[in-house]
Amino acid sequence: MMIVLLVVHVIICAALVGLVLIQQGQGADAGAAFGSGASQTVFGSRGAGSFLTRLTGALAAGLFITSMVLAYLGSNAGQPTSVTDRLAPASATQPAAPALPTPPTGGQAPAPVSAPPGN
Repeated sequence: MMIVLLVVHVIICAALVGLVLIQQGQGADAGAAFGSGASQTVFGSRGAGSFLTRLTGALAAGLFITSMVLAYLGSNAGQPTSVTDRLAPASATQPAAPALPTPPTGGQAPAPVSAPPGN
């Protein structure tokens, strides 16, 4: 889900940058009034401006929404883990060292050790 949303976010970013670069500045309207050929566009003399403006607004809204959703999903993705946290369970599965064998006592308690005579 997050990867798909991230791809859509990047596509919207690229489209928004391209759309802003295609648009003409506000100073270009004065040149069109004197017959510079800008009135012979595909959308008509005024149609391209409003269409591109609306499309820019829609893409900006989409960029804002995807940014907010990605921020929400990123904050709720879970606790951050490090490499050492991932390796800890693997090291815990190693076999333990064998216990030292106890000497057989024959069912009797071991004799107490006494000091040698003459001390």
